[in-house]
Amino acid sequence: MSERLKTLKSDLLADWEFVRRIYSALHGTAGELNDPKEAIVAGYYLHNLYNAFETMFRRIAETFENDIPDPGRWHTLLLERMGREIEGLRPPLLSEESLRLLDELRRFRHVFRTLYRFDLDPIRVAQVRAIAFRLEPLIEADFARFMEFINALIASEE
Repeated sequence: MSERLKTLKSDLLADWEFVRRIYSALHGTAGELNDPKEAIVAGYYLHNLYNAFETMFRRIAETFENDIPDPGRWHTLLLERMGREIEGLRPPLLSEESLRLLDELRRFRHVFRTLYRFDLDPIRVAQVRAIAFRLEPLIEADFARFMEFINALIASEE
């Protein structure tokens, strides 16, 4: 298990760097999002942000649980699972507030992914961006706590 945990740790740290880069780009988006193109750019970063989080969640699930049973709802189930302790395997990754905010990002990502027109609602994009900014310090704390757990597991196996 130690090799798998070290690989997970390395992958999560690399994913976290992408999250930080996406947040940096998102912070650089226009404040008011008045221009539809500005809303599309911010929406793109929000879409990518949730994708980065979901990649991390999948890596964790594959390492510890290895199964998401309902393929039709796997995005929702994966997120929910990250908010729960899996007894004897791992603590929850996400706090309740992080889970709630991430669910909003997940919903937006779905809309953004399936929108084939250029009429993104700038007000909604600005709302979701504000949610992402509220999430930022929370998810950082969640991630740090989970990495402490991973490091402790690695140390206990050596």
